[in-house]
Amino acid sequence: MIESILTSVKKFCHIAEEYEYFDPDIVMYINSNLRTLNQLGVGVKGFNIHDKSSTWHDFLGDDEDNLSMAQEFVQLNVRQIFDPPAGSTVNAYKERIQELTWRLNAQVDPATDNVL
Repeated sequence: MIESILTSVKKFCHIAEEYEYFDPDIVMYINSNLRTLNQLGVGVKGFNIHDKSSTWHDFLGDDEDNLSMAQEFVQLNVRQIFDPPAGSTVNAYKERIQELTWRLNAQVDPATDNVL
């Protein structure tokens, strides 16, 4: 299944796909996180989304190894900025984001020998 980046992030933020009022904000947050993934060595350099037509495959190509981690990384970061969870969930998000950052970096950095 080829999934839209914007649609999947909106779903994670509990926003209906057809509700487009917040799309410009969410697109901005997504693009910022795609830059962070680029800095970690993940995805197509300079890739930006503009609407729901851009897919995870467009950004990652055939990189199935990083697909779920990249999706989760972007979704958690956008949710944390756009609609922060309450209480201890914030810390859980932050810890998971840190772990994903480390794992994604280890996955693409040859110096780590892909040790996870």
